[in-house]
Amino acid sequence: MKFRPLHDRVVVKRLEGEEKTKGGIIIPDTAKEKPQEGEVVAVGPGSRDDSGKLNALDVKAGDRVLFGKWSGTEVKIDGQDLLIMKESDIMGIVGK
Repeated sequence: MKFRPLHDRVVVKRLEGEEKTKGGIIIPDTAKEKPQEGEVVAVGPGSRDDSGKLNALDVKAGDRVLFGKWSGTEVKIDGQDLLIMKESDIMGIVGK
């Protein structure tokens, strides 16, 4: 990717939502909600505190994360739909 986020920004690719319900009903595109789970594609170096010390981020590229429904800014980079958000918008890392 030709994009490098700055400070405490994180680039996330949304994971695809479910196509069917547990009962087998197919969900049309117009009724699907945007998934709140994604994969971290790139991270910035971190934020600086008052003394100028760099605080590294807790997430890294490849982590699966949960984020708020309205978090981030949607962008298109290299033909991919991505989200750019602050690390504080991420609620947690999903274990494997």
